[in-house]
Amino acid sequence: MAKLILTHEVTGLGSAGDVVDVKNGYARNYLVPQGLAILWSRGGEKQVTDIKQARTVRALASLDEAQALKATLESVTITVKASAGSEGRLFGSVKTADIAAAVAEAGLGDIDKRTIEIATAIKSTGAYSATVRLHDGVSATLALTVVARK
Repeated sequence: MAKLILTHEVTGLGSAGDVVDVKNGYARNYLVPQGLAILWSRGGEKQVTDIKQARTVRALASLDEAQALKATLESVTITVKASAGSEGRLFGSVKTADIAAAVAEAGLGDIDKRTIEIATAIKSTGAYSATVRLHDGVSATLALTVVARK
């Protein structure tokens, strides 16, 4: 097991500043190379407190923004354009990056693709939903319409 300090929020693992124990391979092959975590050390405790302080300051300022963005996102339907065949079946599937790009294209702001969760794979045109984690305890449900790209 490897002991790490998270530098970003990781779904199912924790938030920035949390100290977690994960399997060596997960740490070595994913978390550390992606910049989502750093190795824990005795000197790292100061980094943990710095990260948590910065997160607290940002959290207070961004809670109101997150609630306002939630209201905005839930009031509209996002249209995602994807390459599809004649029967509406997609060539591939809709990824979280595609959804984040569609939200930005709609002029609703930038959303990190890592905060978007899709319940089931989107492999055909139609209406779907996705969840966006905007803040601790604030999640918005996006209404998506997947259409064929012309």
